[in-house]
Amino acid sequence: MKKLVTILMLIPALALIVFVASCTKEGPAGPAGENGINGTDGTATCGQCHDSGEAFLGKVIQWEASTHATGSTFERNTESCAPCHTSMGFKEVIETGENATAAPIANPTPVNCYTCHKIHQDYTADDWALTLTDPVAMRTDGGTYNMGVSNICAKCHQVNPPNPMPEVGTLDEIEISSPYWGPHHGPQGSMMIGNGGYEIGSGYENSPHSSMIESGCKQCHMSSAYGTQAGGHQMGMTYAYHGHDVVNKAGCIECHTNPDNLDAKIEATNLAIETKLTELQVILMDLGRLDEGNHIIPGTMPSLHAGAVYNYLYVLEDRSGGSHNYMYAMTLLDNTIAALQ
Repeated sequence: MKKLVTILMLIPALALIVFVASCTKEGPAGPAGENGINGTDGTATCGQCHDSGEAFLGKVIQWEASTHATGSTFERNTESCAPCHTSMGFKEVIETGENATAAPIANPTPVNCYTCHKIHQDYTADDWALTLTDPVAMRTDGGTYNMGVSNICAKCHQVNPPNPMPEVGTLDEIEISSPYWGPHHGPQGSMMIGNGGYEIGSGYENSPHSSMIESGCKQCHMSSAYGTQAGGHQMGMTYAYHGHDVVNKAGCIECHTNPDNLDAKIEATNLAIETKLTELQVILMDLGRLDEGNHIIPGTMPSLHAGAVYNYLYVLEDRSGGSHNYMYAMTLLDNTIAALQ
């Protein structure tokens, strides 16, 4: 699959090289100049990206190993799914400002170079410019993600509000009809800025990551690559080293100058969040609201119970173990557990 996608991506580039090689001279007297001279080099702009270096190849190889390339969800091409699961759908909603495409996407492709970069628009290095840089309005409650070059990540990596969404403070019961109800599976952008939780109780604050990391996701997830396992365009945060999983701290040491202390901090943070998640999971299973696969059990239930499942899934599916926004995640879990007891 990966080799096929790479080949398909390279074909247009190879075709372009063949084309410009056959017509490299263009002068005032005609397409070929005057006797083939006095023209301009038609490949001059192409060489800004397609040079003899291997930087571009390195990015392609990293991307091939990423979840964006290897995931199997880009066939989800319906109007509501296509904006984040397909490259064409993503580019469409950037242009329209909508949260859904006008129609299902035909012949969908996964997220690729053309999704995030303006590839082959100017045929210069400007083609590496991002397709989205504006701050992103969250789909939940009007919050805004504004962390520079990572805004493009938050367009998809945010809470996708379920229907119905439980209301804080009400005693009303709501009907949940699907076991897949919840904040969806990629709420990392929302977590980073402390947005979109079922905020029962008080005391909500954000960790320093929310304000100190100007480039957001990119700072850590696209730091110096460790082969094709982490960083760069692979975007993972851990890699295998002598049989152990190691956190790629290349993007962290600018602030966390002591790597050993950072390892201990990550371990403690992950353990604290995991412990609270397990505690909430047991409560929800005892209430008959959560099954062993971490799906809500459909039925009629108090808004508080639905909100508790929502918060559990939100922190679980953030998948950072609290690293994105420990203070916000821990307060959500603490307040939820207290409300159910």
